[in-house]
Amino acid sequence: MTSLEQQIQQFITYLDTERDVSPHTLTAYRSDLAQFLLFALREKGETVAAQDIEHLFLRRYLAGLSKNTRKSSIGRKLAAIRSFFRFLLRRGSIGRNPAELIATPKKEQKLPFHLDIDQATILMEAPDNDRKYALRDRAMLELLYSSGLRVSELTGLNIGELDLAGGMVRVTGKGGKERIVPVGSRALEAITAYLDQRSDGTTGSALFLNSRGGRINRRSVARTVDAHVLRIAAFKRISPHTLRHTFATHMLEGGADLRAIQELLGHASLSTTQKYTHVSIDRLMEVYDKAHPKAHTKSEE
Repeated sequence: MTSLEQQIQQFITYLDTERDVSPHTLTAYRSDLAQFLLFALREKGETVAAQDIEHLFLRRYLAGLSKNTRKSSIGRKLAAIRSFFRFLLRRGSIGRNPAELIATPKKEQKLPFHLDIDQATILMEAPDNDRKYALRDRAMLELLYSSGLRVSELTGLNIGELDLAGGMVRVTGKGGKERIVPVGSRALEAITAYLDQRSDGTTGSALFLNSRGGRINRRSVARTVDAHVLRIAAFKRISPHTLRHTFATHMLEGGADLRAIQELLGHASLSTTQKYTHVSIDRLMEVYDKAHPKAHTKSEE
Protein backbone atom coordinates (compact mmCIF):
# COMPACT_ATOMS: atom_id res chain seq x y z
CA MET A 1 0.00 0.00 0.00
CA THR A 2 1.25 3.47 -0.88
CA SER A 3 2.00 5.50 2.26
CA LEU A 4 0.35 8.82 3.07
CA GLU A 5 3.68 10.59 2.56
CA GLN A 6 4.03 9.12 -0.95
CA GLN A 7 0.41 10.00 -1.78
CA ILE A 8 0.95 13.60 -0.70
CA GLN A 9 4.09 13.79 -2.85
CA GLN A 10 2.09 12.48 -5.84
CA PHE A 11 -0.47 15.24 -5.27
CA ILE A 12 2.22 17.96 -5.01
CA THR A 13 3.81 16.69 -8.24
CA TYR A 14 0.40 16.78 -9.93
CA LEU A 15 -0.16 20.40 -8.84
CA ASP A 16 3.28 21.40 -10.08
CA THR A 17 3.37 19.58 -13.42
CA GLU A 18 -0.27 19.23 -14.50
CA ARG A 19 -2.11 22.07 -12.78
CA ASP A 20 0.81 24.51 -13.08
CA VAL A 21 -0.16 26.36 -9.89
CA SER A 22 1.86 29.37 -8.76
CA PRO A 23 5.01 28.78 -6.65
CA HIS A 24 3.30 30.55 -3.72
CA THR A 25 0.26 28.20 -3.90
CA LEU A 26 2.50 25.14 -4.25
CA THR A 27 4.51 26.15 -1.17
CA ALA A 28 1.31 26.67 0.85
CA TYR A 29 -0.11 23.25 -0.14
CA ARG A 30 3.19 21.54 0.61
CA SER A 31 3.46 23.19 4.03
CA ASP A 32 -0.16 22.52 5.03
CA LEU A 33 -0.06 18.87 3.99
CA ALA A 34 3.33 18.33 5.66
CA GLN A 35 1.80 19.56 8.93
CA PHE A 36 -1.14 17.18 8.50
CA LEU A 37 1.26 14.31 7.71
CA LEU A 38 3.18 14.86 10.96
CA PHE A 39 -0.07 14.67 12.93
CA ALA A 40 -1.15 11.49 11.13
CA LEU A 41 2.23 9.81 11.67
CA ARG A 42 2.17 10.69 15.34
CA GLU A 43 -1.39 9.44 15.82
CA LYS A 44 -1.50 6.41 13.50
CA GLY A 45 2.12 5.36 12.97
CA GLU A 46 4.48 5.28 10.00
CA THR A 47 2.37 2.83 7.97
CA VAL A 48 -0.57 5.24 7.73
CA ALA A 49 -2.14 5.76 4.29
CA ALA A 50 -4.95 7.98 3.04
CA GLN A 51 -7.31 4.99 3.26
CA ASP A 52 -6.83 5.03 7.05
CA ILE A 53 -8.02 8.63 7.47
CA GLU A 54 -11.63 9.01 8.54
CA HIS A 55 -13.97 11.94 9.04
CA LEU A 56 -13.64 12.08 12.86
CA PHE A 57 -9.83 11.94 12.65
CA LEU A 58 -9.82 15.06 10.47
CA ARG A 59 -12.19 16.81 12.87
CA ARG A 60 -9.83 16.03 15.75
CA TYR A 61 -6.89 17.41 13.77
CA LEU A 62 -8.70 20.66 12.97
CA ALA A 63 -9.95 21.00 16.55
CA GLY A 64 -6.35 20.84 17.76
CA LEU A 65 -5.37 23.59 15.34
CA SER A 66 -8.13 25.90 16.57
CA LYS A 67 -6.32 26.53 19.87
CA ASN A 68 -3.61 28.72 18.36
CA THR A 69 -4.39 29.08 14.64
CA ARG A 70 -6.53 31.72 12.95
CA LYS A 71 -9.77 30.56 11.32
CA SER A 72 -8.59 31.78 7.92
CA SER A 73 -5.46 29.61 8.20
CA ILE A 74 -7.51 26.59 9.31
CA GLY A 75 -9.78 27.14 6.33
CA ARG A 76 -6.78 27.16 3.99
CA LYS A 77 -5.38 23.96 5.55
CA LEU A 78 -8.77 22.27 5.24
CA ALA A 79 -8.98 23.32 1.58
CA ALA A 80 -5.58 21.74 0.94
CA ILE A 81 -6.63 18.49 2.65
CA ARG A 82 -9.96 18.46 0.82
CA SER A 83 -8.22 18.94 -2.56
CA PHE A 84 -5.73 16.20 -1.72
CA PHE A 85 -8.44 13.63 -0.97
CA ARG A 86 -10.45 14.76 -4.01
CA PHE A 87 -7.35 14.05 -6.12
CA LEU A 88 -7.05 10.53 -4.66
CA LEU A 89 -10.78 9.92 -5.14
CA ARG A 90 -10.56 10.80 -8.85
CA ARG A 91 -7.64 8.38 -9.22
CA GLY A 92 -9.56 5.59 -7.50
CA SER A 93 -7.09 5.38 -4.60
CA ILE A 94 -9.85 5.90 -2.00
CA GLY A 95 -13.58 5.24 -1.99
CA ARG A 96 -14.70 8.50 -0.37
CA ASN A 97 -13.42 11.93 0.60
CA PRO A 98 -13.40 12.13 4.43
CA ALA A 99 -13.01 15.93 4.29
CA GLU A 100 -15.96 16.61 1.98
CA LEU A 101 -18.59 17.12 4.69
CA ILE A 102 -16.42 19.19 7.04
CA ALA A 103 -17.58 22.81 6.97
CA THR A 104 -15.00 25.51 6.40
CA PRO A 105 -14.59 27.69 9.54
CA LYS A 106 -16.24 31.07 9.22
CA LYS A 107 -13.52 33.64 8.61
CA GLU A 108 -12.96 36.59 10.87
CA GLN A 109 -14.45 39.72 9.30
CA LYS A 110 -11.19 41.55 8.81
CA LEU A 111 -11.34 44.37 6.30
CA PRO A 112 -8.27 44.89 4.11
CA PHE A 113 -6.17 47.87 5.17
CA HIS A 114 -5.64 50.48 2.47
CA LEU A 115 -3.95 53.84 2.13
CA ASP A 116 -5.91 57.02 1.60
CA ILE A 117 -5.14 59.11 -1.48
CA ASP A 118 -2.70 61.41 0.35
CA GLN A 119 -0.80 58.46 1.82
CA ALA A 120 -0.61 56.74 -1.57
CA THR A 121 0.73 59.94 -3.14
CA ILE A 122 3.40 60.31 -0.45
CA LEU A 123 4.52 56.71 -0.96
CA MET A 124 4.72 57.09 -4.75
CA GLU A 125 7.05 60.07 -4.27
CA ALA A 126 9.16 58.37 -1.59
CA PRO A 127 11.98 57.01 -3.80
CA ASP A 128 14.79 59.57 -3.73
CA ASN A 129 16.28 60.33 -7.17
CA ASP A 130 19.73 60.49 -5.60
CA ARG A 131 19.50 56.82 -4.63
CA LYS A 132 20.70 54.09 -7.01
CA TYR A 133 17.43 52.22 -7.54
CA ALA A 134 15.05 55.17 -7.21
CA LEU A 135 13.69 54.98 -10.78
CA ARG A 136 13.10 51.23 -10.54
CA ASP A 137 11.44 51.54 -7.13
CA ARG A 138 9.16 54.35 -8.25
CA ALA A 139 8.17 52.39 -11.36
CA MET A 140 7.30 49.34 -9.23
CA LEU A 141 5.28 51.34 -6.69
CA GLU A 142 3.41 53.26 -9.38
CA LEU A 143 2.56 50.09 -11.30
CA LEU A 144 1.34 48.24 -8.19
CA TYR A 145 -0.95 51.15 -7.31
CA SER A 146 -1.95 52.04 -10.87
CA SER A 147 -2.95 48.56 -11.99
CA GLY A 148 -3.61 46.58 -8.78
CA LEU A 149 -1.17 43.80 -9.64
CA ARG A 150 -0.29 40.93 -7.34
CA VAL A 151 3.39 40.92 -6.37
CA SER A 152 3.92 37.65 -8.26
CA GLU A 153 2.40 39.27 -11.35
CA LEU A 154 4.72 42.27 -11.01
CA THR A 155 7.86 40.16 -10.63
CA GLY A 156 6.82 37.93 -13.53
CA LEU A 157 6.40 40.80 -16.00
CA ASN A 158 8.54 40.94 -19.12
CA ILE A 159 9.30 44.09 -21.11
CA GLY A 160 7.49 42.65 -24.14
CA GLU A 161 4.22 42.48 -22.18
CA LEU A 162 4.13 46.26 -21.81
CA ASP A 163 2.36 48.44 -24.36
CA LEU A 164 3.62 51.89 -23.39
CA ALA A 165 1.94 53.59 -26.34
CA GLY A 166 -1.43 52.02 -25.61
CA GLY A 167 -1.09 52.29 -21.83
CA MET A 168 -1.70 48.59 -21.22
CA VAL A 169 0.09 45.60 -19.73
CA ARG A 170 -0.55 41.88 -20.29
CA VAL A 171 -0.52 40.09 -16.94
CA THR A 172 -0.31 36.38 -16.19
CA GLY A 173 -2.31 35.75 -13.01
CA LYS A 174 -3.23 32.75 -10.92
CA GLY A 175 -3.56 29.48 -12.80
CA GLY A 176 -1.75 30.96 -15.78
CA LYS A 177 -4.77 33.11 -16.74
CA GLU A 178 -3.91 36.17 -18.77
CA ARG A 179 -5.63 39.54 -18.58
CA ILE A 180 -5.04 43.00 -20.02
CA VAL A 181 -4.84 45.80 -17.46
CA PRO A 182 -4.66 49.56 -18.09
CA VAL A 183 -1.63 51.46 -16.79
CA GLY A 184 -2.04 55.05 -15.57
CA SER A 185 -0.06 57.98 -16.99
CA ARG A 186 2.06 58.42 -13.83
CA ALA A 187 3.04 54.76 -13.90
CA LEU A 188 3.83 54.95 -17.62
CA GLU A 189 6.10 57.95 -17.03
CA ALA A 190 7.88 56.16 -14.18
CA ILE A 191 8.34 52.96 -16.20
CA THR A 192 9.63 54.92 -19.22
CA ALA A 193 12.18 56.74 -17.06
CA TYR A 194 13.31 53.44 -15.55
CA LEU A 195 13.65 51.76 -18.96
CA ASP A 196 15.61 54.75 -20.29
CA GLN A 197 18.04 54.26 -17.40
CA ARG A 198 18.29 50.56 -18.27
CA SER A 199 19.31 51.37 -21.83
CA ASP A 200 22.82 51.90 -20.45
CA GLY A 201 23.56 48.27 -21.26
CA THR A 202 21.45 46.12 -18.90
CA THR A 203 19.77 43.37 -20.89
CA GLY A 204 17.18 40.67 -20.24
CA SER A 205 13.46 40.16 -20.82
CA ALA A 206 12.41 40.75 -17.19
CA LEU A 207 10.94 44.18 -16.58
CA PHE A 208 12.20 44.67 -13.02
CA LEU A 209 15.73 43.61 -12.16
CA ASN A 210 17.59 43.09 -8.89
CA SER A 211 21.04 44.44 -8.04
CA ARG A 212 22.70 41.51 -9.84
CA GLY A 213 20.80 42.07 -13.08
CA GLY A 214 18.42 39.13 -12.62
CA ARG A 215 14.64 39.13 -12.26
CA ILE A 216 13.56 40.69 -8.97
CA ASN A 217 11.70 38.38 -6.56
CA ARG A 218 8.73 38.82 -4.22
CA ARG A 219 10.88 39.22 -1.12
CA SER A 220 12.93 42.02 -2.68
CA VAL A 221 9.75 43.89 -3.67
CA ALA A 222 8.45 43.56 -0.10
CA ARG A 223 11.77 44.87 1.28
CA THR A 224 11.64 47.79 -1.16
CA VAL A 225 8.14 48.82 -0.06
CA ASP A 226 9.12 48.37 3.57
CA ALA A 227 12.24 50.52 3.20
CA HIS A 228 10.37 53.45 1.64
CA VAL A 229 7.57 53.30 4.21
CA LEU A 230 10.08 53.33 7.06
CA ARG A 231 12.03 56.18 5.52
CA ILE A 232 9.07 58.54 5.13
CA ALA A 233 7.45 57.35 8.41
CA ALA A 234 4.07 58.55 7.17
CA PHE A 235 2.02 55.51 8.26
CA LYS A 236 2.36 52.00 9.63
CA ARG A 237 4.37 49.31 7.88
CA ILE A 238 2.53 47.79 4.93
CA SER A 239 3.02 45.02 2.40
CA PRO A 240 3.04 45.33 -1.40
CA HIS A 241 -0.42 43.72 -1.36
CA THR A 242 -1.70 46.80 0.48
CA LEU A 243 -1.28 48.73 -2.78
CA ARG A 244 -3.58 46.21 -4.50
CA HIS A 245 -6.18 46.81 -1.77
CA THR A 246 -5.65 50.55 -2.16
CA PHE A 247 -6.13 50.36 -5.93
CA ALA A 248 -9.43 48.45 -5.58
CA THR A 249 -10.78 50.70 -2.83
CA HIS A 250 -9.95 53.93 -4.66
CA MET A 251 -11.48 52.56 -7.87
CA LEU A 252 -14.69 51.69 -6.03
CA GLU A 253 -14.84 55.04 -4.26
CA GLY A 254 -14.30 56.71 -7.65
CA GLY A 255 -17.42 55.05 -9.03
CA ALA A 256 -16.01 51.99 -10.81
CA ASP A 257 -18.36 49.04 -11.28
CA LEU A 258 -17.65 46.07 -9.00
CA ARG A 259 -17.49 43.63 -11.92
CA ALA A 260 -15.00 45.87 -13.72
CA ILE A 261 -12.82 45.83 -10.59
CA GLN A 262 -13.14 42.04 -10.46
CA GLU A 263 -11.88 41.87 -14.05
CA LEU A 264 -8.98 44.24 -13.37
CA LEU A 265 -7.90 42.33 -10.25
CA GLY A 266 -8.22 38.94 -11.94
CA HIS A 267 -10.56 37.54 -9.27
CA ALA A 268 -12.25 34.29 -10.29
CA SER A 269 -15.26 35.03 -8.06
CA LEU A 270 -17.13 38.27 -7.49
CA SER A 271 -17.44 37.37 -3.80
CA THR A 272 -13.68 37.91 -3.44
CA THR A 273 -14.02 41.42 -4.84
CA GLN A 274 -17.05 42.26 -2.67
CA LYS A 275 -14.93 42.69 0.45
CA TYR A 276 -13.97 46.11 -0.91
CA THR A 277 -17.58 47.25 -0.73
CA HIS A 278 -17.35 47.09 3.08
CA VAL A 279 -14.37 49.44 3.04
CA SER A 280 -16.22 51.82 0.75
CA ILE A 281 -19.39 51.71 2.84
CA ASP A 282 -17.39 52.54 5.98
CA ARG A 283 -15.96 55.54 4.16
CA LEU A 284 -19.40 56.63 2.93
CA MET A 285 -20.82 56.41 6.46
CA GLU A 286 -17.93 58.50 7.76
CA VAL A 287 -18.59 61.17 5.13
CA TYR A 288 -22.34 61.03 5.84
CA ASP A 289 -21.86 61.43 9.59
CA LYS A 290 -19.69 64.50 9.04
CA ALA A 291 -21.73 66.15 6.31
CA HIS A 292 -25.44 65.40 6.79
CA PRO A 293 -27.29 67.81 9.14
CA LYS A 294 -29.55 65.03 10.45
CA ALA A 295 -26.73 62.53 11.08
CA HIS A 296 -25.98 63.88 14.58
CA THR A 297 -27.83 63.16 17.78
CA LYS A 298 -29.34 66.00 19.83
CA SER A 299 -26.63 65.63 22.48
CA GLU A 300 -23.97 66.11 19.83
CA GLU A 301 -25.74 69.21 18.54
